[in-house]
Amino acid sequence: MSPYPDYPVPVDEEQRLRVLRRFAVLDTPSDPHFDRIVELASQVIGVPIALISLVDQDRQWFLARHGLEVQETPRTMAFCAHAIVENELLEVPDALDDERFSSNPLVLHAPKVRFYAGVPLQSEEGHNLGTLCVIDQKPRVLEPRQRSILKMMADLVMRELELRQRSMQCPVTGLYNRSVFFRFGQQEFDRAHVEGVALALFNFDVDNFRQINIRWGHQAGDKVLLDLCTIAQQRLSQQDLFGRIGDEEFSILLVNSSSSRAMQLAEEIREAIASMSGIFDHSDYHPNISGGITAVVDADQSFADLFYRADQALYLAKGNGRNQIAALFIE
Repeated sequence: MSPYPDYPVPVDEEQRLRVLRRFAVLDTPSDPHFDRIVELASQVIGVPIALISLVDQDRQWFLARHGLEVQETPRTMAFCAHAIVENELLEVPDALDDERFSSNPLVLHAPKVRFYAGVPLQSEEGHNLGTLCVIDQKPRVLEPRQRSILKMMADLVMRELELRQRSMQCPVTGLYNRSVFFRFGQQEFDRAHVEGVALALFNFDVDNFRQINIRWGHQAGDKVLLDLCTIAQQRLSQQDLFGRIGDEEFSILLVNSSSSRAMQLAEEIREAIASMSGIFDHSDYHPNISGGITAVVDADQSFADLFYRADQALYLAKGNGRNQIAALFIE
């Protein structure tokens, strides 16, 4: 039994962890951009320790740290595990006077935390990934101006994280590129394998897409892709994974989705794309998609097994005349 109170678990914990991992920064090498932010926070606030803490499933891992040697601590000890359940700065003037932390090993032993202030690092979807926090070994209270500065610096951290995430995305559609899609797809596959979560994969491409670029130009082609992606995204859940695999090739990983629901969703997307309007309205061309659906089975060894089976189903749809969805399910 823990000698100190358990940390609270955010109501959005499952999706919060998924969003955190899709930033792809856990366990990465130190980075001078983030290191400068924590060093500046330490100097501006006047404290010996400043950290960018990311709260993972069972630990807090420090993306950047100033004045502290360790790279991570158990989540059970993390002040930041308490900070992420709120959307405002958490300030602990004296940890010895706070029943949540007075028996915490980080308070009683090195680094002997007495003062803590942490601002949640909130994603665009509203999930708190961790904190920018400052720590002192003596009690204190922040001034209003210091609180404001700390919040602005937390915004800078999130801005940098979001910019890095965008570098993993297609500049036209905002979707994950192929390599990133496979990386996050493998994460979902591994989780599904352990927890028995249902996964379905929908691969599709736009039939005869090059006609748009040839007849109306690449700008028109980009607009069609954006409209198509909007149609699909409106029907997806936050947990689903959407990627642009090639020029006109896309893949959607449906998390916690049955095969029948995946097939229904794929047909809804196909029908909506078939009826969308655009520059081609008064021509003999209209965008249609061919798609392939499959679902994870125990025999699958990796996400790639799932992906290439969905591709086989896609080739069946194209070979059967296009503008249709083919399924390839294995018992």
